[in-house]
Amino acid sequence: MMNTNGTTVTGFLLMGFSDHRELQILHAFLFLVMYLIALVGNFIIITITTLDQHLQSPMYYFLKQLSLLDVSFVSVTVPQSINNSFTGNGYISYDQCMLQVFFFTSLACAEMAILTVMSYDRYAAICFPLHYELIMDPRKCKRAVVAVWVSGGISGILYTTATFSITFCRAKIIHQFFCDIPQLIKLSCSNDYLAVIGVVMFITIASLTCFISIAVSYVHIFCTVLRIPSAEGRSKVFSTCLPHLLVVSFFLSTGICAYLKPTSDSSTVLDLLLSIFYTVIPPTLNPVIYSLRNEALKKGIQKLVLGRKFIEKKKFLWCH
Repeated sequence: MMNTNGTTVTGFLLMGFSDHRELQILHAFLFLVMYLIALVGNFIIITITTLDQHLQSPMYYFLKQLSLLDVSFVSVTVPQSINNSFTGNGYISYDQCMLQVFFFTSLACAEMAILTVMSYDRYAAICFPLHYELIMDPRKCKRAVVAVWVSGGISGILYTTATFSITFCRAKIIHQFFCDIPQLIKLSCSNDYLAVIGVVMFITIASLTCFISIAVSYVHIFCTVLRIPSAEGRSKVFSTCLPHLLVVSFFLSTGICAYLKPTSDSSTVLDLLLSIFYTVIPPTLNPVIYSLRNEALKKGIQKLVLGRKFIEKKKFLWCH
């Protein structure tokens, strides 16, 4: 039940992409396909970086954490949206919306943090190869990953607490396919959303710090790479750095555009496209981007696939 008075909030209505039933089914199907691709791609990365003994360096350890974050991140919003489109019902309860905001912001901030750690790892590996094992020893890597998840959780708590301290006094209609914070702020008719703005500014400063750290790391990396005499050596280094740089640029640019753009009173194609670009596309494309130019990952995937076929063939011959 929807209650729109100023004191009671029983739920929200997610408007999604369209009111037309055919388009809702099409949206659900496309999101389902992208969701399955994201799950399969990231679980392959997680599996091979766990089982393959040649993929146990810090770079692949952090890549595994990124895939775990991607699987979780895409699972926060997409399944709910698919269900809403299939059923034709965009209602989401207050508690569900709160949990969605918490996990969405926690995982987004954690993803920004792990991308920063990954850039530092590449910086240490390329600029200080002789000291790399000392700089990125297993204990420090585990501490870095713990810090990533903890910082994401703290950010999520701050965002959720500030957002749901707002008094929602307008119609509980959200012009998105998930509980988007800018859309939630628009439902307030008083100044009690200032706490959210304070949290946003704090997280923005933290994100800017991460971005500067990534930029500085890559300036040093490119300066070092350009001093490598052989073209083959430069190509090998770029094959591990360029995918990460592409992922960072795509994630940051789409997220910044979506959150700095003024929210509209009704859904627009640009709003929905931007939300897809920073919620669905990155987790779907990250495994592809990282494996395209990485020969070690390609070999790991081939071993995983061929190994399974080999086992099945042995079982078949044994049974006959």
